[in-house]
Amino acid sequence: MARSSSYNTRQKEHILSILRENSSRHITAGILALCLQEHGTPVGIATIYRYLDQLADEGIIRKYTIDSKTGACYQYIGERHNCSEHFHLKCVKCEKLFHVECDYLSELGTHILAHHGFQVDHTKTVLYGWCKNCREDEN
Repeated sequence: MARSSSYNTRQKEHILSILRENSSRHITAGILALCLQEHGTPVGIATIYRYLDQLADEGIIRKYTIDSKTGACYQYIGERHNCSEHFHLKCVKCEKLFHVECDYLSELGTHILAHHGFQVDHTKTVLYGWCKNCREDEN
């Protein structure tokens, strides 16, 4: 039994390592499985989901669910537990995720609450577009 527990810990560390290396991106369980396979450490998809749920419960990663039709994606947040206080921008080309602390956007959230009675959940708020680098690459 101890060997199995050690093996599970190593699997969890491999998963966490890949999430850390990709902390600027949202990663799906499928992409994570491919990365693990490429690193020579294949892990079953059920095990990956179990560890992702555990890491999310521990507050190490954040789980994003856009809608009921799209699979969840995950992001390593480490010490950035303040993701509920700012907006996120995601590039549709390179898929990089930007954490944006901006007074103007904060005022937008305040405006929406004051004038529309709706409180924005910043952990689920992602604005999609093209980052500066991808726009420059297109030109």
